[in-house]
Amino acid sequence: MTVLDWLLDSDPSIRWQAMRDLTDASSDAVAAERARVASEGWGAQLLAMQGADGYWGRDDPHPDWVAYRTLLLLRDMGLDPTSNEARRAVALARDNVTWKGVLPQDAAWHGRPLFAGEVEPCINGRVVAIGSYFGQEVTEVVDRLLSEQMADGGWNCEQENGSMRGSFGTTINVLEGLLAYERANGSTAAASAARKRGQEYLLERRLLRRLSTGEVIDPAFTHFLFPSGWHYDVLRGLEYFRAAGYLPDERVEEAMEVVKSRRDLDGRWPLENVQADEIVFDMGEREGMPSRWNTLRALRVLRWHQGRAPEA
Repeated sequence: MTVLDWLLDSDPSIRWQAMRDLTDASSDAVAAERARVASEGWGAQLLAMQGADGYWGRDDPHPDWVAYRTLLLLRDMGLDPTSNEARRAVALARDNVTWKGVLPQDAAWHGRPLFAGEVEPCINGRVVAIGSYFGQEVTEVVDRLLSEQMADGGWNCEQENGSMRGSFGTTINVLEGLLAYERANGSTAAASAARKRGQEYLLERRLLRRLSTGEVIDPAFTHFLFPSGWHYDVLRGLEYFRAAGYLPDERVEEAMEVVKSRRDLDGRWPLENVQADEIVFDMGEREGMPSRWNTLRALRVLRWHQGRAPEA
C-alpha cells in the first residue's frame, strides 16, 4: 500500500483532505467525501456525543474545555460549517457553553459565553479560529488580540505577568485565528498588518530558534503532535504559512529539513510529543507510531514547498 493509499483508506475526515490536497480529484468528488464527515466515522461520532445542553464531556471537571477542544477537532476534521449537523452543534454550544473558572482570578471571565472568549491570547486565538470557521461573531475577541500584540510582533499569555517577549505557542494560535477571521470576514488593515508582523516574528527566528542566541528554543518544536492544542512545532508553523499562501523563502528551509528528517522508511510521519490533556477523542493513533494526521499535514507542506500547493 502506498502512503497515499494508506491515507485514502481512512476516515472521511482524512480522506477528503488527502483527495483535495494530494490528488487530482474533482471538486465534486472532494465535496461529496467531505459531506460524509458529518454522517460517518469520527466526525459523526463526535457530533453524537454532544449533550442537549451543548456540552461534550459534561461529567468532566472542565466541560467547557472539552467542548472547546471538540469544536477545534471538528474544524480540523473539516466538518462542513454549512451542514445542518454543524449548525445544530455550534448553535447548541454558542447558546449554552460558558467558561467556568476555577481560580479567584478567573472571576473576570467566569460565565462568559464560549465565543465571547477568555483572557489569554493563546486561548482567544483558538476561539477566533473556531468562531470564524463556524460563522460566529468574534470581532470583539479579535480587537482584543490586536491590542495585545507585543513590540516584537508576537503574543504571549504571560504578558500580564510581566513578559516582554512573544512566545511561539501563543503566537501560532493567534495567527491561525486571525487568518481564519480574515477568510471569513475579509481583510482589514489592522488585522492584516498584525498578522504580517506576527509572521515576521516566526520567520525572523527561522520557525524554531532564539533571535538572541540562535539556539533552538525547545527540542519539542521538532517533534510533531496532533491535536496540537496550544502547543507549537515546526510542522504546525509551516502548515500556517502554507494555508496563508506565503511564498516559501530561505527562512523556512531549516524547518522544512526538520519535517523531511522525521519521515520514516515507509514514507510516513509518526505521532510524537503527545499531550494527553488535548485529546478529547480516540482516533486510534498512538505515540511513536505512524500518524495519518501528521503524514497528511507533512505531505501537503512538502507540496507547498515544492510549488504545487492547492488552495487551502
